[in-house]
Amino acid sequence: MIQLDQLEFWLYRLGGVAAFLVLLTALLGFRRADRRPTGYQSGPAARWLRFPLVILATLIFFLSGYLLWKPLPFELSPQSRLALDLMGALIFFPALALYLWGLVTLGEMFTASSGFGVRLPEGQRLIARGPYGFVRHPMYLGVILAGIGGLLLYRTWAMLLFAFLMLGLVVRARREELALAELLGEEWLAYAQQVPAWLPRFRRKGSFHV
Repeated sequence: MIQLDQLEFWLYRLGGVAAFLVLLTALLGFRRADRRPTGYQSGPAARWLRFPLVILATLIFFLSGYLLWKPLPFELSPQSRLALDLMGALIFFPALALYLWGLVTLGEMFTASSGFGVRLPEGQRLIARGPYGFVRHPMYLGVILAGIGGLLLYRTWAMLLFAFLMLGLVVRARREELALAELLGEEWLAYAQQVPAWLPRFRRKGSFHV
């Protein structure tokens, strides 16, 4: 039991540090995106996708997580705890890495969006390399998987709520696709026909290239 407690101690802290660094990287990306001219926007909430409001939403997110950071009401055997810890870690950490890979690959095309509005930068172009050659939404997929892995690892009400809410990224992804299809036309349609939205299809010739 002592060894399991020590393992959880380090996994929890390592997970917290990793998640914080990923969030910080994303916020810096939002800050840079906020300084770039807007080339296209759609939806009623597009004009609200600005850095100060992203910071406010982040603070609300942290406060909610703090208030709900309480263990779920069930007891587990040491063997079950260990199994969930390992499964959670094997999903959570690679999911964060997938998010970062997508963020770095997007570069200047990274911007803020929501289920109620999309704002694309001036000079928007299709990114089809890196993880975007295998799935159309690797960053959102990374967040959804991080929610599932985090729930298995931490087993708190906060992570349960986070994992549930992140399923809403499917709606956000759909709104972004409509905006990209309108802006990029046939180029986007050809890409979307060859690259799946969420589950990669690994082909012998590798990923999609424009």
